[in-house]
Amino acid sequence: MSFQAYLDNIQSKTGKSPADFRALAAKKGYADAKGLRPGVKAGEVLAWLKQDFDLGQGHGMAIVALLKGMKKEGDR
Repeated sequence: MSFQAYLDNIQSKTGKSPADFRALAAKKGYADAKGLRPGVKAGEVLAWLKQDFDLGQGHGMAIVALLKGMKKEGDR
């Protein structure tokens, strides 16, 4: 499955776009304009995504990769 397919599935499930997740992560203090804030562990973000959006490990890690800047929308 391509990275974009993960993002599309996440948006279908949650109604939230990648930009929405960036904004929500910033509001929670997990990320800023540069990406995931120093010291923030993927496990913290995964727990939040599981609790608030019922996202599993794979979809959660896609959001983490997006926040870290490792992947971007449209990537395969």
